[in-house]
Amino acid sequence: MRIAYFDCFSGISGDMCLGALVSAGWPASDLESLPRRIGLDDVRVTVGSARRGPFAATRVEVAVAGRQPHRHLHHVIAMIDRAEVEPTVREKARVVFRKLAEAEAEVHGSTVDKVHFHEVGAADALVDVLGTLEGLHSLGVERCFASSLRLGRGSVASEHGPIPVPAPATTLLLRGAPVELPDVRAELVTPTGAALLATLVESWSAPPAFRLERVGTGAGGRDLEEQPNVLRLLIGDAETSLGRRRIAVLETALDDENPQFVAALMPRLAEAGALDAMLVPTLMKKGRPGTWLVVIAEPSRADALARILLTETTTLGVRLRFDERYELERSPAEVETPFGCVRLKVASLPGGGSRAVPEFESVRAAAEKAGRPIREVAEAALAAWRSGPGGGS
Repeated sequence: MRIAYFDCFSGISGDMCLGALVSAGWPASDLESLPRRIGLDDVRVTVGSARRGPFAATRVEVAVAGRQPHRHLHHVIAMIDRAEVEPTVREKARVVFRKLAEAEAEVHGSTVDKVHFHEVGAADALVDVLGTLEGLHSLGVERCFASSLRLGRGSVASEHGPIPVPAPATTLLLRGAPVELPDVRAELVTPTGAALLATLVESWSAPPAFRLERVGTGAGGRDLEEQPNVLRLLIGDAETSLGRRRIAVLETALDDENPQFVAALMPRLAEAGALDAMLVPTLMKKGRPGTWLVVIAEPSRADALARILLTETTTLGVRLRFDERYELERSPAEVETPFGCVRLKVASLPGGGSRAVPEFESVRAAAEKAGRPIREVAEAALAAWRSGPGGGS
């Protein structure tokens, strides 16, 4: 599996992404043809070189000539849908622009349908977003990771007058991401760069071990005194199928709750998006017996699950932390047994081979229907999988 690591020690912007991708091997001609393929006749892309501190880097500039119309989200989506790019690139581009629109709507107290993208900025952003996504697709990147982000300080000009750095939309897009505020008077992370990473990044941390194959260096527009204004992009193939991703862990301790109510809550948490939920007997203050409730979920589901815990249990608080976990790649499978069809999960093991685990509910249904012990049906399902094509290899 090919992965990309965004080394954002001097922030990130759309043009820095484009420069890093060209530097890493994406043909410059593909990028230069992108405005035409989007339908932006008055936009030109130039690819050159620049030096930022000790780094020789690729500098991409997007020049917008003529008068550009106001563009709302539906206008931008329509242009994305007509663009001559791969379907997967279109799909991700829609997500990026929706995130941008949602952030701008929140900043201005408006709605996604009413906010508009700045005339020049919309054309520039279309090239930045579609170009970055197409470049990653062209280089075969399947998973993205990124370092923490240095945001900068000061202010920048906008159509509404000076606004603080980091820009309001940028801060909203990066909720949940690790950030720093160095004493650098510059906008190191733009809203476009923030929206791209908010869409693409699987984990804000070092990636799993991979064989480094390509390194790209993209130059920012300014040559900063404090640090080299570049974005580095590292691309390579993961050496194993062992994946790692970010999860939310919610936990609370209950010493005054009816155990029946807690047990009934478990299916409710699963329906609300919990990946797993556990009840652990424990001793609490003054030696009182209690229950430790732990819920694991996607970070995006943390608020909804915390709301359920606070509403439907007697707890007064829920602890939240973000962890990382290693995961095996897995896929569903079905096998025929003497007791009927049984579903399994098949996991790919590091270094080769695979392992199957029968789905308990499927095993139980088959066992009840056949009138046989659950263990016997589970063993029959594993035997059928091992004897099938690719079983255990």
